[in-house]
Amino acid sequence: MVDGGVAYVSHAAAADGTSGSAFRFGNAMSGNRWGLKGSEELGGGLSAVFQLESGYSLGTGVAAQGGREFGRTAIVGLSSTRWGTIRMGRQYDPLVDLVSALTEDAYFGLTFGPPGDVDNYDGSMRVNNGIKYTSPLVGGVRLAALYGFGGVAGATSAGQTWSVAGSYAYGPFSVAAGYFSANGGNTMNGAGVRTWSASADSPFNTAANAGFASTHAVNIARIAAQYAAGAWTVGAGYSRTEYVPDGASAFHVRTRFNDGSAFANYRIGAALNAGIGYHYTWLAGASSAHYHQLNAGVDYLLSKRTDVYAIAAFQRASGTTLGAAGTPVVAQAVIGDYGLNAGANTQTIVAIGMRQRF
Repeated sequence: MVDGGVAYVSHAAAADGTSGSAFRFGNAMSGNRWGLKGSEELGGGLSAVFQLESGYSLGTGVAAQGGREFGRTAIVGLSSTRWGTIRMGRQYDPLVDLVSALTEDAYFGLTFGPPGDVDNYDGSMRVNNGIKYTSPLVGGVRLAALYGFGGVAGATSAGQTWSVAGSYAYGPFSVAAGYFSANGGNTMNGAGVRTWSASADSPFNTAANAGFASTHAVNIARIAAQYAAGAWTVGAGYSRTEYVPDGASAFHVRTRFNDGSAFANYRIGAALNAGIGYHYTWLAGASSAHYHQLNAGVDYLLSKRTDVYAIAAFQRASGTTLGAAGTPVVAQAVIGDYGLNAGANTQTIVAIGMRQRF
């Protein structure tokens, strides 16, 4: 997939600490990617499957996901029409597969998520060394579970990740819920403070939660539901992302990001989809930041493979969070998984773009 466009950003933090408006080239809806995907029939409803997928920057050609060759997905496995699917390798956790599918992320992508994608709403945090089982759909129910090996000799739990989720669909109604837990590992810096070394990618990539990177564990609980009636699709969700400190953490109070969200989409004919979304995110524990975010978007299909879109988002932050040193700082806005700190308490993004699937 190729997603390219231009975005206006009202506030973007500069390296010298100032903040100002900027125009930015790149994707505002989906991550750019290419790869290989295939299957081989083995008989009796059993298939061998694989997927190798790489992310990249359209503007520069640089590999995404920290420069990994196949940073988005690298899996091999077996899939049975009767017994389900087992996948091994670098992959998404079950909450992304089942819960995110019922959110506005499935329709309008990365800018519609909570601040800094703190609850992995947009799937920015993948799991290395993972084994995942996904059941077949039985009576509208699907279940999934994942375990990611930490790989630390003599300390099995260090760096490990595990996750479970389930979904249920009945007619126009769907609901999904799940739980994710990642151990931060036992790698320390010179000051004896933990640096993230879990089998899961680091979720501490923006000013929203940078101060919690030394956490002992990240625990995420999520639930989402949606209802489709005619041209309308509406949905709502809630997540709680918890950071658990220990003696190697720069913060000392268990802290939670809570996020409540809702969305409504209206399809006009077969080609045009319009949607709005809202997030209210609040921090409880070591600090007390609050974030209000409003999104709107339209997506128009030119063909089965090509679409054009326009997206607008606004976020206001208040209160305090923790800075990279683990001390309180004024909360700054950072819209969804766009990854751009505002350096101010508000941020507006207006983007137009085009996607081509291949």
